[in-house]
Amino acid sequence: MIVFSNALGATATILGSLLNIYFWIVIISAVLSWVKPDPYNPIVRTLRALTEPVFYRVRKWLPFTYMSGLDFSPLVVLLTIELVNNIVIASMRQYALTLR
Repeated sequence: MIVFSNALGATATILGSLLNIYFWIVIISAVLSWVKPDPYNPIVRTLRALTEPVFYRVRKWLPFTYMSGLDFSPLVVLLTIELVNNIVIASMRQYALTLR
């Protein structure tokens, strides 16, 4: 059981770290959308490639996220990331600790 507990704890840590990185990618992408950077910049293209598919799905599932020229899909993504971090990842960590 100790091996499974350690594996579950490590998985929770890795997933939590990946979600935190994506959280900051979404924030940077949202801030860049305010200043209209060069669309041919490789960093901007990478950020768009990482975030636009998720934003598109949010806009498709929740059409009210785009109102009056304001796009609230990054906010929905950030809230979802925080919910997953605080519910799923925290539960995985707690379960891993109870297995020891």
